[in-house]
Formats: sequence, structure tokens, C-alpha cells
Amino acid sequence: MSASGKKAICFYFQVHQPFRLKRYRFFDLGNDHYYYDDFSNESIMRKVAEKCYIPANNVIMDLIQKHKGKFKVTFSLSGLAINQFRLYAPEVLDSFRKLAETGMVEFLAETNSHSLASLKSRSEFESQVTKHKEMLKEFLRVEATSFRNTELIYSDVIGSWVADMGFKSILTEGANHILGWKSPNYLYCNSINPRLKVLLRNFVLSDDIAFRFSNRNWNEWPLTADKYASWINKLAPQSELLNIFLDYETFGEHNWKETGIFDFLYHMPGTVLRKTPFRFMTPDGDCRYTATGVGNQRSFCNLMG
Repeated sequence: MSASGKKAICFYFQVHQPFRLKRYRFFDLGNDHYYYDDFSNESIMRKVAEKCYIPANNVIMDLIQKHKGKFKVTFSLSGLAINQFRLYAPEVLDSFRKLAETGMVEFLAETNSHSLASLKSRSEFESQVTKHKEMLKEFLRVEATSFRNTELIYSDVIGSWVADMGFKSILTEGANHILGWKSPNYLYCNSINPRLKVLLRNFVLSDDIAFRFSNRNWNEWPLTADKYASWINKLAPQSELLNIFLDYETFGEHNWKETGIFDFLYHMPGTVLRKTPFRFMTPDGDCRYTATGVGNQRSFCNLMG
């Protein structure tokens, strides 16, 4: 823990929609060179926008205004999602731009096409990341300083590439088979380039919301803001940084409004602020907030073997 004794929560949402392909028949070969299912792409985007993106962004904006600088969140919008917003739901892109203007929201860079390029080609990977950064500048007017790879893929080498591109931090999975006895609830650094901070997802706290919230067979159902804050508070003595990473579609799409998911989202931040020593931060902010020097960060070399 840092000398100041402060503790942070990074609340991060992934936003991605693929471009869906139409049924392509044998007799279309050589005759039809348009492969996209525009009807499905538009109808699905409109549905998710109305059920999730617009109402969830409204709640996030209300929380930012209500808590006056104490509530911060992080988003990663894939390039494919941004392009679909432009085509089918421009009001969603506008709402994200308004969130960016509050100064309380950080937007992460990623591969533009939500690809696995990092596993195959460094040059292609860097090209896609550069294109995505340019899209964030053009459509959200933000400069990304933190990075998340597709599906949170990470290795020391990939991390070193990300550091070479000038990013300050990277998000990845706090997997048990990698961590062993170590905790994901601290700030780590890349073993090749320690200037790159590594934030590890707490998959239990994340999945409690993303996958278990609507499960009536779960022994902790129903999940309330008070209950969730109590779990967070129990982690305080042995934790510096809690990284709660979710798909944004958790709110309203995977868990419908009728489950109470939006009420949970609205009440949870205030309850955490009142009942725990944790404060909401973004990846760029976490790097300064929870560590005053490299000596306060855990090297990831011991984790990656």
C-alpha cells in the first residue's frame, strides 16, 4: 500500500459489437461481393442501444454529477462498435462524448478491429492500435494513455510492445493459474519495462455482477449495493486496488432492467464510498494513486514465469 494509505477501485466496461455477416450461398460466389448483414447489424445495435447503452450512460452521467468528482469509470470502445454507433446509433456516440467531457471517464486504446493481432504480428498489432487511437481522438476527442488488449490477452512481450508505444498501463485477467497464491488486488508492473503498470481483473467481484446477478439459484441472490460493499470492505486490509472489469452489456442486455441491475448500478458507488475506504479511479489515475514508486509495485515477472 502507498504511504498515503489510499485504496482504489477501477470500474471498467468493455463495449464491442461485431459486424455480422449475411448468409452466403454457393451460387453467390463470383456474383455477390457484399458480405454484411446490414439488417441484423442495425436491428441489434438499435436494440442494445435502447436497452443498455443509452440508459446505462444516463446512469453513469447522473452518478458523475451526484458524486462531484468521487465517481470515475473507464470504457474501452472497440473500433467496430464506434463505427456501428456512427452508422446506426449516433446518439450513443454523442452520449459517450458527453461522458468524456466530464473529465471523470477514461477511454482505453485497443486493437481497432477487436482482433488477435498481438498473437501473430507486432507490426499489424501496432498498426491497429494506432488506428484506434486516432478514432478516439476524432470521435471522442480523447487521448488514450492506457491499453487493454482483446479479451485481456497479455504476456510480458506484448506488455513491452505496449510500453514502447507510450502507454502507461495495461489491463489483463487476474487468472488463478497465473497468480497462484498472489492477489490480483495490487498494482503490478511489466517485468521487461517496469514503467508499464499492470492492472489485474478481480474475476470474482466482476463475475458476481456480470454473470451471477440475475441467477436466482445463486446462494447470494439478490445482490444488493450494501452486500457488495460489505464484500469490498472485507478485502480492504489485504488489498490496494480492486479492478472490476465487465462487459457494458451486463446492464440492460445480459441482465434486463427488470432484474434491478440499473438500480444496483445507481446505488453501488455511493454505498462503496460511504462504507469502505476505497475510492473510484481510472487506470491512469490508479498508477499514481496506489503507488509512489516502483518499490511499491509488484513485478509481473514472478507471475508470468
